[in-house]
Amino acid sequence: MFSANRTLSGLFLTSLRVASLLTLVVTAGSAFVTAQAPASQSAPPPATSMRDRFLARIMGGGPSAWTPAQLATMAKLRDAAIADPYALDELHHLTDNIGPRLSGSPQAQQAVEYVAAEMKALGAEVTLEKAPVPHWVRGLETGELLEWKGMAPGTKQKIVLTALGGSVATPADGLTTEVVVVNNWADIKALPPGAAKGKILLFNKKFDKQLAAQQGGIYAYGDAVQYRAAAPIVGATAGAAAVLVRSVGGADYRIPHTGQTQYAPGIEKIPAAAVTAEDADLLANLAGQGPVKMHLTLTPQTLPDVPSFNVIADWKGTEHPEQFVVVSGHLDSWDLGTGAIDDGAGVVVSMQAVHLLQKLNIHPKRTVRFIAWMSEEEGSEGAATFMQEHGGEMANYIGALESDLGAGHPDGVVYAGKPELGPWLQPIASVLEPIGAQTFRSSPETGEDIDGMTQKGVPSFAPSQDGRFYFNYHHTPADTFDKVNPRELAENAAVMTVVAYALADSAEPAPR
Repeated sequence: MFSANRTLSGLFLTSLRVASLLTLVVTAGSAFVTAQAPASQSAPPPATSMRDRFLARIMGGGPSAWTPAQLATMAKLRDAAIADPYALDELHHLTDNIGPRLSGSPQAQQAVEYVAAEMKALGAEVTLEKAPVPHWVRGLETGELLEWKGMAPGTKQKIVLTALGGSVATPADGLTTEVVVVNNWADIKALPPGAAKGKILLFNKKFDKQLAAQQGGIYAYGDAVQYRAAAPIVGATAGAAAVLVRSVGGADYRIPHTGQTQYAPGIEKIPAAAVTAEDADLLANLAGQGPVKMHLTLTPQTLPDVPSFNVIADWKGTEHPEQFVVVSGHLDSWDLGTGAIDDGAGVVVSMQAVHLLQKLNIHPKRTVRFIAWMSEEEGSEGAATFMQEHGGEMANYIGALESDLGAGHPDGVVYAGKPELGPWLQPIASVLEPIGAQTFRSSPETGEDIDGMTQKGVPSFAPSQDGRFYFNYHHTPADTFDKVNPRELAENAAVMTVVAYALADSAEPAPR
């Protein structure tokens, strides 16, 4: 979910959303006064009047892009998604039967073949879009303390850690050196010259659990993940032999959090690993008392890129088959867990959109295009390939949806596009109100893999999910099937299916 670089931009979303809500309140207040005023003439107000905007946003009335029959179909799809176990069953297979799906791995290829076969079985037109992807293989990863103040003679302490994605290896027999601890970028600037040279440098940036508990998980993540991304570059610049990063997330059970890290041209590549929050605290405490010596062994390999595939499946439109509405999630996952919330859930709720259209024999005007993206975690190579192949066709892409923030209860939808999208979408929000998913919010971005489409002007969308617990499991060994609530997964499937159908069957395309 979300590359390190893209996630940093999420830090700016809060102020933008607050401004959007303030605008809505002011507009609604003005519109209410207008709506209550006596009519001065018999002619109906123009479609862009304050009254219509108020009715569309707040009351679900006014001009609509959908007929009552279409809105009834959306309600039927909503209810079917809640009752149908298809997404849950597919997720169970992806996670338990196939397992972790790191790009370039046999499991990733098995997942491609499995999802393609499932979509063919639904009657969709399936294409495998070839993309070169990284092939990084995790090896041995161990850490232990050899010397520290107050130790019992002849003892060691185990440090629980995991290599960061893309990390280079230590020497085969490991690296033994002192640990230096910094909390942030300012701390490393304040180190005396040469203080980190030849040592293991720990970046002990804490994840803001309180912010995450207040529905700000993505912002807490954005604040901390920059250290995971840039630590090897900064550490190498300071002369460190290796870097450790405090795990980015809220887990409290001594489990490490992996994820992609970065190197820069012309700067030495040094080994990089994440340590658990508990072990980061241990190292900080002991280093504050005196010298701490550690033995670190990492043996990952970066092998040549290999071919993999985006899975593309089209449920053809009846009037404009050349126009597309994308529903998507990324099929790859990190290798510590089985990728249930990141992002098996996003894949299966997108699969269910096509499944329900097939099951209920619904054929919208435009083509609903399912995409299971490959290699989002290690660089979004699948999305880049898609834009290379289809970037010139974006005028025919009416909308794009991506689910990549777990399977928590959706309170609605975030959308990127013109302000006019808000009132235009309001009838859909009314359909989703019975499952508590009626809140539609504007956002600069909606998903990593569909960002290229967003930048080309395609209206884009994502479920707005409860993220309070997502970063307890994200990129850890605990990202497993049991973390998914079946009812909430079904609610996400309902959001994806209803919005996809609405975009695909509206009389006119969404504003762009």
